[in-house]
Amino acid sequence: MNTWHDLKRLAHSPINLQHYFTADSNRGQKFSATACDIYMDFSKQAIDDESLLKLIQLADACELSQKIKALLAGEKVNDTEQRAALHTALRLPKGESLIVDGVDVGEQVHDSLDKCEALVHRIRSGIWRGYSGKAIRDVVNIGVGGSDLGPLMATTALSEWADTDIHVHFVSNMDGTQLESLLKKLNPQTTLFIISSKSFGTVDTLSNAKTALSWLLAAYAHKPTILRRHFIGISTRPDKMSDWGIHPDNQLLLWDWVGGRFSMWSAIGLAIAVRIGMANFRALLAGAHEMDKHFAQADFYKNLPVLLGLIGVWNATFLGINAHTVLPYDGRLSHFPNYLTQLEMESNGKSVKRTGESVNYRTCPILWGDIGSNAQHAFYQLLHQGTQRVSCDFITPIHRYNDTQIVNNSLVYQHKLSLANCLAQSQVLAFGNAALPHGVANVADDLAKFKKYRGNQPSTTLLLGDLNPKTLGALIALYEHKVYVMSVLWQINPFDQWGVEVGKVMANRVYDELISKTNTDCFDHSTNTLLSVIKQSRIINE
Repeated sequence: MNTWHDLKRLAHSPINLQHYFTADSNRGQKFSATACDIYMDFSKQAIDDESLLKLIQLADACELSQKIKALLAGEKVNDTEQRAALHTALRLPKGESLIVDGVDVGEQVHDSLDKCEALVHRIRSGIWRGYSGKAIRDVVNIGVGGSDLGPLMATTALSEWADTDIHVHFVSNMDGTQLESLLKKLNPQTTLFIISSKSFGTVDTLSNAKTALSWLLAAYAHKPTILRRHFIGISTRPDKMSDWGIHPDNQLLLWDWVGGRFSMWSAIGLAIAVRIGMANFRALLAGAHEMDKHFAQADFYKNLPVLLGLIGVWNATFLGINAHTVLPYDGRLSHFPNYLTQLEMESNGKSVKRTGESVNYRTCPILWGDIGSNAQHAFYQLLHQGTQRVSCDFITPIHRYNDTQIVNNSLVYQHKLSLANCLAQSQVLAFGNAALPHGVANVADDLAKFKKYRGNQPSTTLLLGDLNPKTLGALIALYEHKVYVMSVLWQINPFDQWGVEVGKVMANRVYDELISKTNTDCFDHSTNTLLSVIKQSRIINE
């Protein structure tokens, strides 16, 4: 592919961000785009007119436009599992149909949302009662991966939109630590559990659910009442939910075309809706749908997900930047980097093309992040003066603490300080010492060489007008589509996760050996030795 070779040639040319800005006084405006109340500045990325043109030509050569249409139309883009990936259908407006294999998916989605709304109303209004007749005061979402990270992230980000005294908690860790400490604080009479598991067979989730059931039964031993009044199940498997004991009225169904990491828009988002209300949850869906339309319709030069995806491929594959960090300058987005870690690395952490051939280029970088103000006092040292090249996404809302909220001068000051830090850090990362005031940049002392900031670390800045349900929905959808764009250029399937499945299979085998009374030496010598040490431990045996 000639375009691929052209990009490799351009990547080997000297790239200097300071020179880019010196050569083009309009660069900050030219390399930017806006949609869905999100302004994206990618002028501090290591691209110029030629490399951007070649990236778009590569997208065309990979038939990105057709692949976007296939995704949104419900074609089987998950080819290894012969499934569609219809997370975009989960946010279709009511009355908008999408026929897939003769079924109106839009109608199914809104039937599910309507059932969610009915449950949310019963919980939030106090109609839903526990075994003692008291209204529900705490809801615990038991899930793992996409059944936990998405709802946790969104509920935290939208905490200011919570209009109920009902508290929502999240439990995912299979070792019981989270659940044990949480149960000490909860009242079994007023606690409702949501068991979220696509397969209803995930050991992490079901082990926590079993512990929750035991806790409730210790308080009130009539199991049918406990199951009916204290558990909701969300899964593709109604048979397994029924076998576990969840009443059909308390079951919410998923579809096999909903990938776990794309599922927060579905009934998996029930915990979000309980906390912020169904109207705000629908606004979250509306924001995502608005980004879907932008993704489908906008020219590639101004298409936020396409640009973000092309830049991601340019950095990881051609420039060899193997690490990417997400830095929100807003405490409400504290869980957003972790959410994106799963979204990107589980989707695009692949080394085999759709054709079955091994890739011979780098795909997904290692992704991590933290709230920007925390990260400044932690790993920014590596970003500014380490030996690794790292690409960065800065995310911040422009407005906060407006007239509809509690306003005082200290909070306004803090927000402006956060904005200033966000903009300042991206400058120093891009331009190094050249970004600093003259007296600081030209240090003439024995420590000068230790105070050198090399710059040339590429970054994108995303400004949200405000962080609200609609803009959060658009932001999440932006990154979902970024992942898809990158997968198209890398020719990999972002919707399967065989690397996750193999760990589950092996864990079951090791567990069987762990509880066995004998040693069968059926694994490698290291694992066999570790199992022997564990079995011989007096503490474990007790």
